[in-house]
Amino acid sequence: MLKDLSLPAVSAGLLAGFVGFASSFAVIIRGLTAVGATQEQAASGLMAVSIAMGLCGVLLSLTRRLPISVAWSTPGAALLATSGAVPGGFSAAVGAFLLTGALIVAAGMSKPLGRWVASIPPSLASAMLAGVLLNLCLAPARAVAQSPGMGLAIVLAWAITARFNRLLAVPAAVLVAGILVAASVAMPPGLAASLIPHPILMVPSFSIQAVIGIAIPLFIVTMASQNIPGMAVLSVNGYAPHPGPLFRWTGLFTMLSAPFGGHAVNLAAITAALCAGPDAHPDPAKRYWAACVAGIVYVVFGLFAGAATAFIGVAPPVLIEAVAGLALLGAFGGALMGAVSAPEHREAAIVTFLVSGSGLTFFGIGGAFWGLLAGGALYLARRR
Repeated sequence: MLKDLSLPAVSAGLLAGFVGFASSFAVIIRGLTAVGATQEQAASGLMAVSIAMGLCGVLLSLTRRLPISVAWSTPGAALLATSGAVPGGFSAAVGAFLLTGALIVAAGMSKPLGRWVASIPPSLASAMLAGVLLNLCLAPARAVAQSPGMGLAIVLAWAITARFNRLLAVPAAVLVAGILVAASVAMPPGLAASLIPHPILMVPSFSIQAVIGIAIPLFIVTMASQNIPGMAVLSVNGYAPHPGPLFRWTGLFTMLSAPFGGHAVNLAAITAALCAGPDAHPDPAKRYWAACVAGIVYVVFGLFAGAATAFIGVAPPVLIEAVAGLALLGAFGGALMGAVSAPEHREAAIVTFLVSGSGLTFFGIGGAFWGLLAGGALYLARRR
């Protein structure tokens, strides 16, 4: 296998790993803290999910010799950011993460469950995701309104860099935000001690609100917006692995990271295109090293999760939300287009989008579940 290692594969893997981590780690921490994690628990969760997806990517790529990229669920973290805390606190959220992994494993083992997930109309799944992402995607505008100087600097860094290289646009915004925070915020004493993350083992608890409000929507979002598109990216580039084993492995690594605060591991979609495309190597049979290198990068970055969490802990929340919103604009646009692409489903999709994005909460269950329920009911009524 070492004979297949090449400079293009290493370059593509390094770029995929850097972009994958730097463009969305703020979303992960925002989601974990929103469901009740402390700064230390969020650092543990970021470390766990980063190392889990790195090891899973290395394992799948080397054993199958295919460029199978694995990532954390960025849309799932955005869902957590809008769900809020549930009864039972973060331990109940950890229980929901554990159940999400079990559901992903079950989807890889059970054809009926896989068909059930696939039977959810893509327009409704896209509408639910768009509704979940709406509030975070408005954050850049709020940042400019509340802090014009710093907000505009972050947005301009993103826009100017995107003009030349879209993949590096969000990392550029992260870099500018870091410089602004370092220049304007007094660092608290003892910050250096928190830069090294410490894995925190949490005992999961289970509540009906966490199962319905977190586990089920997180499972649906992860499957519909990550695992299924990830398989499509591989297919477009000429690879046809059986999806069942891949889902089972990502579900297993989700379950392994959950007790330490990790929310979900899944097949990558955007970074998968970097590793599976011709830029990784002219020979498709040798591109698997790109996904392997990306996995190694994720493991290394996971060891610095404490520094990333400490940075976010001292930064003004509106700036972090602005960076997260910029990172999610592409996903929001794609979800919105998918929601309204089918005219016959458009009305049900709009209802799903509006309810999901409304911030509605009943019985401690967030709007994502109710949005999918409302849109699904209207969809079935129209069909009948």
